[in-house]
Parts: sequence; C-alpha cells; structure tokens
Amino acid sequence: MKHVQRKLMFAGLTASTLGLLFHITAWTSPAQSNDADLAAKAKRIHDRVIKLDTHNDIDASNFTAECNYTMRLTTQVNLPKMVEGDMDVSFMIVYVGQGPLTPEGYDSAYQQAVEKFEAVHRLTEKIAPDKIGLALTPADVVALHKKNKRIAVIAVENGYPIGTDIKRVQEFYDRGARYMSLAHNGNSQLADSNTGEVQGYLYNNGLSPLGRQVIAEMNRVGMMVDLSHPAKGANLEAIKLSKAPVIASHSGVRALADVSRNMDDEQLLALKKNGGVIQIVGFASYLKAESKERTEALTKLREDIFGAMAGGRGGRRGAAGGERAGAAPSRACPLETESTAAPARRGGGARGAFLAMLSPEKRAEYEKRMAEIDAKYPPAPRANVKDMVNHIDYAVKLIGIDHVGISSDFDGGGGIDDWNSASEAFNVTLELVRRGYTEEQIGKLWSGNLLRVWGDVEKVAKKLRKS
Repeated sequence: MKHVQRKLMFAGLTASTLGLLFHITAWTSPAQSNDADLAAKAKRIHDRVIKLDTHNDIDASNFTAECNYTMRLTTQVNLPKMVEGDMDVSFMIVYVGQGPLTPEGYDSAYQQAVEKFEAVHRLTEKIAPDKIGLALTPADVVALHKKNKRIAVIAVENGYPIGTDIKRVQEFYDRGARYMSLAHNGNSQLADSNTGEVQGYLYNNGLSPLGRQVIAEMNRVGMMVDLSHPAKGANLEAIKLSKAPVIASHSGVRALADVSRNMDDEQLLALKKNGGVIQIVGFASYLKAESKERTEALTKLREDIFGAMAGGRGGRRGAAGGERAGAAPSRACPLETESTAAPARRGGGARGAFLAMLSPEKRAEYEKRMAEIDAKYPPAPRANVKDMVNHIDYAVKLIGIDHVGISSDFDGGGGIDDWNSASEAFNVTLELVRRGYTEEQIGKLWSGNLLRVWGDVEKVAKKLRKS
C-alpha cells in the first residue's frame, strides 16, 4: 500500500512540475522570443558571410616558434580568438611610426617594415600553414575561406619606410602589401598628416611631388591607396590623382566625432565618386570624441610609457628607437590569463596587451598617471557597438551601402564595448541585424565592398601595365 502511495505521489509531483514548466513557457515574453529569433538569424548570417577586418597591428615578437598566434595571447587578434569569433580575414599591418626625414631615418624604418613583412610570412608559411594562409588577391581570400582556413593579408601603414626610393613600392607589393597609407601621425616625405591641423603642414595640406609619383606607382602595381591618417587635403588630392578606387582602412565619420582622423562629408562624397570604400573603425575615441585636454594628456602618457617600446603603438622601434632592428626584445610571451585579459575588457583596445609587456614598475607608473588623468579629465562613456553602427548608418545614408565597410584597429588602440577582440565579432553582426540590414548588405559591409575595390584596383593595374 505504501508503495502504491509513493507512486501516486510521484505521479502528482511530476504532473505539477510539468504544469509549472508549461506555465513558465507560456509566460515567456514576446520580447524574449523576438530577441532569441533575432540572435538566431544573426548567427546564421554571421556563419555565411566572409568577415574581413582591414586593420590589425602586429608585433613581430609574437611571430616566433616559441610565441605566436596559434596561442591565446593577450593580443586582440590571434588564431584562437579569430576562431572563437568566426573572424575570417585579418589585414596584418606593417606599421612604422613617423621619424626623421633623413637617410638614417628611412633606413631604420625600412628595416622595421621588413621585419614585420617577414613575420607574417613566417606565420603563414612555417608556423601555422595548416591554419592560416596568406591572400594576395581577392580570389585567394575566397579560395582559402572554402578550405576553412583563416586568412592573412598584409598592408602598410605609413609610406615612410619606402624612403625616397620609388622602387620600394613594387618591392613591398612583391612582399605581399595590398594597401598603403602615405602618412601616419606626423607629416611624411610623401604626404601631410591629419596631425598637421595642429602641428602644421609640409606640403600645403597635400601631397609632395614624390607622393604623387607613389600614387601613380601604386596604381600601376595594383596596391590600394589608403586614406586613413593623411590630411584632408592630401586625401582629396590622392582621390583626384588615383586612377583606381581608394580606401580608408580604419576611419570614422567626422560629423559624429570631430577628430582630425575622421572623414568629413566632402571626403566621403569624393570617396563615393571615386568608387572607393570607408572601413568604419571600432576605435572608441574616433566614435565618441574625448575632450581636447584628455586627448592631449593620453597622447603624452602613451608616448612616455609606450613610445620607446612600441614606436608609438603596434610594434617596437628599430635602430632609431634604441633597439637593434630585427632583434626581439627580452620579454615573456604574453599568454592570456584571467589577470592579463581583464585590463583589456575594462580599459579596452590594446591596453591589456601593452600592460602585459611592461615591467611592474612601468605598469604601476602607467596606472598611477592614468588615475590622475581620469580624475582631472573624466572620460566620456566608452563607445560601444551601437555607437560604431551609428557611424555605419550615417555613411550608408550619405554615400550608399556599396561604399562602407568594417575595421577594428585591434592591437593598435582599437576596441569598444562588446567588440574588444576578434572573439566578439558576432556582436557587430547582431547589431546590424537589429538595425534591419539584410544578409546581402551585411556581406557587403563585412567584406564584399572591400573585395570589390581590391578587384577593381587589380583590373586598373593590368590596364596600366599594358599601356
């Protein structure tokens, strides 16, 4: 009898439990259901489109047999994080900070550039050829994607390393470079920089005679001209001179964030007429501008703390910066742990990676001065994915969906809330779906437009070489 009572009691509890579960399910809010449907739709789109990021800085020290991108480093981009975020293509940047316009300066910059070229080739040819391949054409991107490999593309930020030898444009192309900007922060021998708005210009807010020749040579070899960092006047002149479409590899919209690095409406409309594309960048201070005082204080802090180690950011200096060009600094491999990952999540951008490379004394100095800056010039709320897509929306409305793309500037200062490394790329797709962009449009934004421009540049180069 007790056995029968226990069975009846169990049956009653089971029925009650099922009833409760039904009751909970029945009361799931429409908003929750819609959010789930939206996320599922975004996931399907994210899986199908090719995700391409046109600007990721590198440090050659992270491309050795002992320390490399097959490991989960503190860098915002590496193979584990690309796989986690289903990020397909990384444009790995050969960046050299602006130095003196002298033979010695050019030689040092060239050696630094070669070191980074060789680093990417080492990763794709020796360290992890089974996991990542080097793309030299848009067709390579598609072919490698079909093989389920991650994809590296090389680009040059700052034409300073070519010195005064125009033959180096062809050399850099042969080494794999598929776009190049003519200047960075500081006027180069080729073009005025956006920093000229404050520091002054060398070429009347435009290109030097050599810079004009370099544009023509880039068109001839098939290298995309990058407008991110040069001055507005230099960009407008480059657009006018270029026989092929141009790109802005990592820029924002100046109408929404008034900083000299961003493109105003005149530049955007000229870019559209040229057939080019602006890659909207996930860089917090280019999406939501900080106060002038805070910006100046942060720039000074970065120069004092990181300058000697990183040439300003994104890699270390060569001989001109106090280290022998090509020599790896003595430091531990920056493997990510809970403690080293946390600063990147809190502070954003490349902060976690940079702090992990500092000595304890330097790190303490950085944190102390950062706290002083925060107290004196409080930061604006940090930009997030919604802010980034606001810039995308603005550009799409002004110049059309075919002329807008996506970039991050990861490991060079980039990073925003919800997209702070390659592992969080899905959040960008999710917000685009939330805004009503279709799969076709999202495919264009993530890669289609950039690949189209790249292909057009190749076609122009073939015609120019024939003639």
